[in-house]
Amino acid sequence: MTTVNERETALQRYRRNVETLASRQKTSKGAPGYSRWVNRWLGRRLAAGAEVVGLSPNGVTALSAVCTFAAIGALATLRPTVVVGLLVGLGLVLGYALDAADGQLARLQGSGSRAGEWLDHVIDAIKTASLHLAVLVCAYRYLDVPDAWLLVPLGFSVVSCVFFFAMTLTDQLRRAARGQEGMFLAADGSSSTAYSLAVLPTDYGVLCLALGLVGWPVVFVPVYSLLFLATAGFLVLALPKWFREMRRG
Repeated sequence: MTTVNERETALQRYRRNVETLASRQKTSKGAPGYSRWVNRWLGRRLAAGAEVVGLSPNGVTALSAVCTFAAIGALATLRPTVVVGLLVGLGLVLGYALDAADGQLARLQGSGSRAGEWLDHVIDAIKTASLHLAVLVCAYRYLDVPDAWLLVPLGFSVVSCVFFFAMTLTDQLRRAARGQEGMFLAADGSSSTAYSLAVLPTDYGVLCLALGLVGWPVVFVPVYSLLFLATAGFLVLALPKWFREMRRG
């Protein structure tokens, strides 16, 4: 049985972990608002707790996958009631927070590895490829939308996959150009508050919250459509910029 002193020691360790991680955060360069101010905050606390209970970064990645894919499965197979929508949103939000926590736990433990980064990116790729297809299935089976609207989640899937691949590849090439071998290094500098707010509609965390509205189709359909247009528009602007950067490098 855990003693009071042991519980106090665990709490102190948790607090120390949170403070340590706060001083080791990645740059805010290019980070949209939810990911920057909410998801990293949640991930920091989940990582601090995971270290206390003895979880590994890969274990946290696995928990993230369970939460995310359970939510995606529910979205594709269950009638989108209000309760189902809230559970889908909660599962995706928790999965995203744990996705932030695995890297922070690796930094805390000094246990970053190529295998861990590979696993994290592969799960992210599966998530990216399947999430909007689940919306497509849900809309086709349950939502009263015009047939033409089904092109929205289909297009969103294409845009998201291209976005994820291009952003990941650009980051890897930046690292190679700088000769950096660290697993968790990102671009130097930071983004302004105005920028983080401006790109908020492209934030995966905002998408998670929007999918929690699937039980209210009259709200969900226009919100999801607007997020698609915003993400597609950002990608159209970002791809030429990233290409020019690669040419200069």
